Amino acid sequence: METGDWGSMTTAELWELYDQVTSVLSRRMAAEKAKLEARLRKIEGGEGNPQTERTRRPYPPVLPKYRNPKNPDETWSGRGKQPRWLRAQLRAGKKLDDLLIARSTQRKRRQKT
Repeated sequence: METGDWGSMTTAELWELYDQVTSVLSRRMAAEKAKLEARLRKIEGGEGNPQTERTRRPYPPVLPKYRNPKNPDETWSGRGKQPRWLRAQLRAGKKLDDLLIARSTQRKRRQKT
């Protein structure tokens, strides 16, 4: 159908054409979606695959390495994003080594054995 024909169609005919187009599009989209989901299941190895149901391994607790001198309750392990208090201390001229928590060498020896 050419665009010139659309101008001569009545509103009712245009609505009927619109309904036909949307129904065909919805059927095709549903078929395409089903095909893509089947491909995805094939790639993943189907449902109930033990590889898709992995559990995270347990990580050991991480001891804090740095302590806020203004508030000793605030600590940071050195992992992840730096806390605000640490960034403020660094901007004030302190170094990370200044904020280290002192560990006794005896404790380290006990942990190794």
